[in-house]
Amino acid sequence: MSERIPRATSSGAGRVLIAVYAIFALSATARAGVQIAGRFSEAPVAYLLSALAGVVYILATIGLAGHGPGYRKLAWAAVAFELAGVLVVGTLTVFDGADFPDDTVWSVYGRGYGFVPLVLPIIGLWWLRHTRAR
Repeated sequence: MSERIPRATSSGAGRVLIAVYAIFALSATARAGVQIAGRFSEAPVAYLLSALAGVVYILATIGLAGHGPGYRKLAWAAVAFELAGVLVVGTLTVFDGADFPDDTVWSVYGRGYGFVPLVLPIIGLWWLRHTRAR
């Protein structure tokens, strides 16, 4: 009996998904770096959350672009964590924005980024499921 191998997450439409994750990894990390370096004391929680989002996007990009079960597990973990982060931070910023004097990538469900941070992990999880071994 042969073992069923999942399809590569980096093929077909997965390439577009990886490109979007890479863009978000770069933009979130750069934004957080500038914020932390220049005005960390103004909103440390928000800026650290933006840095965390950048790291999560980097890990998701690596996981989706890589080949093999370890990369796939990394992608599942990063994308699931991303969705949880967007939902938790988004909800907190909607109901109690005073705790966040400046926006994060995930504030108000990614409003500052056209809500892409809310939609992206849903598409990412769907893609991981779609490309699984059957």
